[in-house]
Amino acid sequence: MSVGHVSRAFEAAGIPTVIVMSNVFRGRVTVMRPARTVFTKHVMGRPMGAPFDVERQSHVLREALKMLETASEPETSVVLPERYRVAPER
Repeated sequence: MSVGHVSRAFEAAGIPTVIVMSNVFRGRVTVMRPARTVFTKHVMGRPMGAPFDVERQSHVLREALKMLETASEPETSVVLPERYRVAPER
């Protein structure tokens, strides 16, 4: 869970962070108390979505950037409702 430790170090240095990770890790990450976290209902190792699923990846990125701009409380998190999907053939 080094991403939580790195996030806290960045935050302590004044650099805002948003962690994007699969909801399966929610219990482990929540105890680390990161500043902002976007949880997705995607499979482990693919929190942004499937390879080549540019639409889904862009959506997750927009949600993370929105959280960076709007989160006013410490330890803010959101779970995106969309489930993992396989990207269309290229």
